[in-house]
Amino acid sequence: MILDAFFSVNRMLKPSEKIGDIPDSRTVYQNFFNIAWPSAIESTLVGLVGAIDTMMVGSIGTEAIAAVGITNQPKFILLAAINSLNVGVTAIVARRKGENDQESANSCLRQCLLICIAIAVFMAVMGFSFASEILAFAGATPDYLDYAVSYFRILMVSIFFQAVNLTINAAQRGAGNTKISMRTNVTGNLVNVIFNYLLINGIGFFPKLGVQGAAIATALGAFVACCMSVVTLFRKNAFLSFHVKGTWKLQKVLLLLLVSISGSALVEQVFMRIGFFTYAKLVAALGTTAYATHLICMNILSLSFNFADGFGIAASSLVGQSLGAKRSDMAILYVKAGQRIVFCISAILCICFILGRSFLVSLFTTEAEVIELGSVIMLLIACITWLQTSQVVVSGSLRGAGDTRFVALSSLISIAILRPFLAWLFCYPLGFGLIGAWFSLLADQGMRLALNFWRFSTGKWAMIKV
Repeated sequence: MILDAFFSVNRMLKPSEKIGDIPDSRTVYQNFFNIAWPSAIESTLVGLVGAIDTMMVGSIGTEAIAAVGITNQPKFILLAAINSLNVGVTAIVARRKGENDQESANSCLRQCLLICIAIAVFMAVMGFSFASEILAFAGATPDYLDYAVSYFRILMVSIFFQAVNLTINAAQRGAGNTKISMRTNVTGNLVNVIFNYLLINGIGFFPKLGVQGAAIATALGAFVACCMSVVTLFRKNAFLSFHVKGTWKLQKVLLLLLVSISGSALVEQVFMRIGFFTYAKLVAALGTTAYATHLICMNILSLSFNFADGFGIAASSLVGQSLGAKRSDMAILYVKAGQRIVFCISAILCICFILGRSFLVSLFTTEAEVIELGSVIMLLIACITWLQTSQVVVSGSLRGAGDTRFVALSSLISIAILRPFLAWLFCYPLGFGLIGAWFSLLADQGMRLALNFWRFSTGKWAMIKV
């Protein structure tokens, strides 16, 4: 009886929120799951490949782990404009899909691809030219700075392919074609893993390139994924296709709409990256061993985040399509159904993280000090998982509705202010070290969930015009 009340869609809507006929619970969950599972599997496998990447690099030593890890935040900062653009791409294409306006959806994709290419080329040149200065500012220490620079410069060569792939997949997700994104990214990451194996330690006739080999493998994976995503646009009967009428000419109406949605998303990305960058720099200052432990634990946490991210993508797509069809009640149902699914998944992950904490950390390293510290942090990860998964679904739904301004505000408060401040307070004045940094991450996730859930409960997101 309790489970029926928890999962039944009849309990998810207030009478005043109903607009039309409501499908039964099975239909709602099935519709959500049909879009969510490819994205969830894709995100999880991509995260798993990232973890395997760290394991392979870890065979070289803690300096190699730190060198690869220190490049993450600078890379994401350079991709911030692309990721912001793609929030707008997903929201607009999803709304046009709901309105059955295929021509406008294809015009949006084409114009955004031109913008994406221009941004990607500029960012790649800047990142390559100032790699040493960027990574030194990020907190890289002399014992692994050279490793990090060589790795980062090769990544900058591949940023063009990664950016194009991200934009096309963002549009496909908005149209509900999440399987396309899954196939391209999973294949690209498998290529990454294979060449990691061949190039890091030099298997057969392949040279032993160490950290540089890992970077080359990442670049090859990005190239393959990009080619596959471009090929999908040549299908004649697809909703997004180069065979469908559309314009490459930049249009003022679309640009203004993109500025409205993606501009706020860019502000969110800026706040996020400032917060993440500052947080990572504070942790890096704790020393190479602590930082390597932190990176290992972040890889493990990312598995739960990546799975939830797939459901966040589904929520974004279905909310946009439902609002385009003038059914805000269905948008609410899909979000609440998604929350219930990730709640159950979080329970399973929480148990796995608690019971297997030492084993999971030992997969990345054999150093006893790292395993001991990491196993303590795993208990915090189990708690963070509950908050993070639900938060990702709610924030994804707000982005799908075009309510990116509020998501940017919540990121400012939680990521750019709360997390770095608490990390500094717990790590240094209070002397908790690395464990203190993870307490700040727990507080950040709790604050974001509270803010975004409150916003969702007000229903104001449903009145935004896209």
